[in-house]
Amino acid sequence: MFIQTEATPNPATLKFLPGRDVLVGEPRDFRNAEAAAVSPLAAALFEVPGVEGVFLGSDFISVTKNEAEWSHIKPAILGVIMEHFLSGKPVIGDGTPAAATGEEFYEPEDSETVEVIKELLSTRVRPAVAMDGGDITFKGFKSGTVYLHMQGACSGCPSSTATLKSGIENLLRHFVPGVEAVQQV
Repeated sequence: MFIQTEATPNPATLKFLPGRDVLVGEPRDFRNAEAAAVSPLAAALFEVPGVEGVFLGSDFISVTKNEAEWSHIKPAILGVIMEHFLSGKPVIGDGTPAAATGEEFYEPEDSETVEVIKELLSTRVRPAVAMDGGDITFKGFKSGTVYLHMQGACSGCPSSTATLKSGIENLLRHFVPGVEAVQQV
């Protein structure tokens, strides 16, 4: 099994590509070992000293480190990923419900606008962000402001503000009348 690694715009996060499907359905973001208990893969990655975040995408795993050096922890991370896929264990434990993402908020009269925003996010934004090892999900829309949640490599990335303001905000303002700003939650 050959696992490719890619740098992300966030220097504290590396993207690991095992060459197979990782997670079917919505991506999962784990910010601590307790939350990762539902995933044998994420739980094993949190056992590597220095790992402080694990994001599971459709065909990749993004791992965020603390002050540890990549040269010290990358071999252990590669070993955990390889061992997991060779073991045949599930990525998410059986019967585990999808992560609670919290309620979306917007006024009923904004439902058509929200559908357009979600469509643009799913077709234009999320695929590009996934290439960098992260994800962005819609959380709400109020008074012209779109509220988004950044996950994986995007969470804590030095360039995330530029991505939000220069990229996503400009895209949404151009295509969706009534959108004035984008904020991270």
